[in-house]
Amino acid sequence: MMENTYQLSEQQINHIREAVDIVDIISGYIPLVAKGKSFFGVCPFHDDHSPSMSVSKEKQIYRCFSCGAGGNVFKFVMDYENINFLEAVKLLADKAGIPIQIENKHAPVQKKFQSYYEVYDLAFKFYQNNINTALGKEARTYLDKRGIDSNIIKEFGIGLSLKNTEMLTKLLLKKEYPSKLLIKTGLVNENEKGFHDVYYNRIMFPLWDLEGKVIGFSGRIYQNNDTAKYVNTKETEVFKKGELLYHYHTAKNEARRLGQVIVMEGFMDVIRAYTIGVTNVVATMGTAVTKEQALLLKRMAKEVILCFDGDEAGAKATMSCSNELLKIGVTPKIVRLEENLDPDEYILKYGKEQFVRKLENPINIMDFKLGYFKNKKDFSSNNDVAIYVKEVLKELEKTDDVVLKELTIQKLSQETHLEEQFLKDQLQEQKEQPAFVLTPKTNVKLTKYEQAEKNLIYYMLESPEVIQLYQKHITYMPTKKYRLLAVQIACFYKDYKCIQVADFMTSIQNNEELTNTLNDILALNLKEEYTIDEIMDYIKTIHEYGVKFQCKRLKEMMQMEIDPMKKAEIGQKIVELRKTEMMDRG
Repeated sequence: MMENTYQLSEQQINHIREAVDIVDIISGYIPLVAKGKSFFGVCPFHDDHSPSMSVSKEKQIYRCFSCGAGGNVFKFVMDYENINFLEAVKLLADKAGIPIQIENKHAPVQKKFQSYYEVYDLAFKFYQNNINTALGKEARTYLDKRGIDSNIIKEFGIGLSLKNTEMLTKLLLKKEYPSKLLIKTGLVNENEKGFHDVYYNRIMFPLWDLEGKVIGFSGRIYQNNDTAKYVNTKETEVFKKGELLYHYHTAKNEARRLGQVIVMEGFMDVIRAYTIGVTNVVATMGTAVTKEQALLLKRMAKEVILCFDGDEAGAKATMSCSNELLKIGVTPKIVRLEENLDPDEYILKYGKEQFVRKLENPINIMDFKLGYFKNKKDFSSNNDVAIYVKEVLKELEKTDDVVLKELTIQKLSQETHLEEQFLKDQLQEQKEQPAFVLTPKTNVKLTKYEQAEKNLIYYMLESPEVIQLYQKHITYMPTKKYRLLAVQIACFYKDYKCIQVADFMTSIQNNEELTNTLNDILALNLKEEYTIDEIMDYIKTIHEYGVKFQCKRLKEMMQMEIDPMKKAEIGQKIVELRKTEMMDRG
């Protein structure tokens, strides 16, 4: 059963789940349309263009038939909001008006990479302590000149690595962390002289995961004595740039409150925006935006504003990011900065008011793309004009906004002196060209025994009667993952004298393997009604496997046996098992 570290009983947690309707909760995040007994919407957990997520009001669960995402209301909120189970319970309790106090007074459950987090946390505290000492005076002066005061230093956990190249390494080794682990974290290196710090004599900016745990650093020079302006922690088991957004854990609540998130490239841009009160801002940390990051942005707010560096590289990054967002149904707005300035430089030069005006008056995505494709084109050249038109029409295909399409066609017509209808015809012709279709994955063929196990478990989740038949007739399930799931269902029924799929999901939410198996079972989507004969057929099929397995094992024993009498006894057992099998079939 579920390990409870939150001082809430499973009954209390189930009460919170029952107090909210999954359809109401999910429809607060994405539009749902009723079809029959279920509700359908575009899945927010993958690149979905047609409604593939089904939400069952009766079972209080959801499932995407395309990407396989599924669970109860807690799971949806956890994945959409990128919060843990405890936070999801609290959020839904607040929505239901149920006052709860959750304190985790127990030791935290050891996570797979707990030692990584401990090492980064120690380094974080070490760097912070350094900057507040006399040795950090020069770094503090440097930051102050750049408009970063002590409050911002504290808010963003800015620290300092010292000139001594072994201080952090010695501290961590003294804490008995293995040297191999320290090297894996990207904080320690080894050479012929021994182990030493990767970061020294740099201002240290911590990098966080989605939950706010430190998972790396970016070290910046401040005395102009190194060619590398920034040194970032290498990717590790816990630090994967493409799955993170800088400052996400702090910005998400403000972004959701305002319904708007601003995306920048560098963490200094975010820090600078924060100093002028713009706090609904995150950064991609200078990497090309990935699908995972785009989905994070989609979940943060309905309106996404891209404010990248004002140079050509920033325009290219804006184009790339906007296309990634368009793929998942998000049409961003764009802010472009003059003089090739990045947001940090722009704010320092022009101040808060002018920058905020920029944010309040973003340009639409197609106006940005018109300017992007127009750049370096010679409009006296028919060839350049033809290339420009084709590029714009290709981009227009990516948006579903019909008003934006119409306005863009009008502008394109004015610029190129081509008839609007001609441009519309070209767009339609382009749209009608056959798209490349991926060959669907072939499903792994199940044995009849595996199918019987899955079907039996499916109906165990539907009916206490089937659970009782399982308990009475099944002593062994052939497939380990189905065996473990069936046992958990039986235990849940024993404890609660009923079966409710949404609550059962909560009870196994800490077990990823069981959860995946459960989602696989629920994907069967079998008919609601069953007959006892059908259930008994599944049970007989499972028995048949047990008999065949035992017969095979006994035959192997008989081959190994030397004593004729014992061989005969084993043979008799095989005969009796086969008689049992024949009776089951009959």
